[in-house]
Amino acid sequence: MSISRRDFIYKSAMLFPALHLTSLYGRTNKQSTLRVGAIGIKGMGWSDLSSILKVSNVSCTAICDVDDAVIQERQKQLQGLGQKPKVYKDYKELLKDPEVDAVIIGTPDHWHCLMLVDACKAGKAVYVEKPIGNSIVECNAMLAAKDKYNSIVQVGQWQRSQKHFKDAIDFVHSGKLGKVRLVKAWAYLGWKKRVPVEPDGPVPAGVDYKAWLGPAKTRPFNPNRFHYNFRWYWDYAGGLMTDWGVHLLDYALLGMKVSDPNSIMAAGGKFAYPDDAGDTPDTLTTVYEFDGFNIQWEHATSISGGPYSREHGIAFIGNNGTLVLDRNGWEVIPEMDRMEAVPYQKKVDNGLDLHMQNFVEAIRTKNGNILNAPLEVGSHIAKFSQMGNIAYRTGKKIYWEKDIQRFKEAEANKLLAAGYHNGYKLPQA
Repeated sequence: MSISRRDFIYKSAMLFPALHLTSLYGRTNKQSTLRVGAIGIKGMGWSDLSSILKVSNVSCTAICDVDDAVIQERQKQLQGLGQKPKVYKDYKELLKDPEVDAVIIGTPDHWHCLMLVDACKAGKAVYVEKPIGNSIVECNAMLAAKDKYNSIVQVGQWQRSQKHFKDAIDFVHSGKLGKVRLVKAWAYLGWKKRVPVEPDGPVPAGVDYKAWLGPAKTRPFNPNRFHYNFRWYWDYAGGLMTDWGVHLLDYALLGMKVSDPNSIMAAGGKFAYPDDAGDTPDTLTTVYEFDGFNIQWEHATSISGGPYSREHGIAFIGNNGTLVLDRNGWEVIPEMDRMEAVPYQKKVDNGLDLHMQNFVEAIRTKNGNILNAPLEVGSHIAKFSQMGNIAYRTGKKIYWEKDIQRFKEAEANKLLAAGYHNGYKLPQA
């Protein structure tokens, strides 16, 4: 059976994230200062920038945001760190800056594809937040650009750089759990409350709302759709399925050494807050069917008591025992007397900081293949999570045809691509 180059790279990255191959990309060496620009610096974009500045010989030479208030706040904070970056409101101008070697993309999801493709064309290394795209088609376009320009791209799935996650997956691969028949991944977020209905209003002073909307549908400004809450609207993101699912389902796939499901079905809705202002479900159960086992995703807002008394996690349920893993550590709970328990193994490092060190090392050594979360990994898990949302939105069990990267159902295929509006088009490499 033949295997495509992309499948080979993806599966290699799944199993051996530190695989060394040859790459021609790179503009800096270990002695030179790596100059970073950040686009979208309100939330995770700021966390990412703060983290990469901890790495030696890294400076921030440019920042970009559509909100002047955010820019002013970050300028003060960066000055306190000894950084005096140029300021841009248009990300394309930042990408033209010859004093920017690498860019961080921390914008809402619906902008990721356009910005990443443009950054690859501009010859920049890229750190892009997860999920990498807001549709399956966007993820494919981003991969095409990365391949064409031989770009170094790290995806913000920083758990890929944490020791306790690797240790837990090594244990799953040891076979000690016996046959794993079910993998559960979940996010029960008690702190996520109702998004109250708010009237449309004027655009805040200093905000380029037209630029924020970009390829999304033109709508009046509403505070619910701006900054953090964009996550709960289909125009810009995919709710908890793509916000947390890409982190946790990634490890479900990694542990089971699989990629594409046979079928997907999902059920849920706005059960906690039917009058919530958002679009995406606050309660969802999704089942991905594979040969011989299932992967199940669950999420719920305003509830913290998830499976195994954890608000989030992954559980590999085997005949001999269950391994439970989350961001804080992992343990093995035996099934009766079929195996020894493994006491709780606490996390020992900072995943985001290690992830940024890995990104910088890849640039400085001109070797994108040492990345712990390359674009192949980020693209695949974003598409996998989108499949769950598509199953929910169609209300049907849908079947995935891996060879042609489409569903058997025409209704599901209509949701493969995100709509592009306001004169924007899906970018081409």
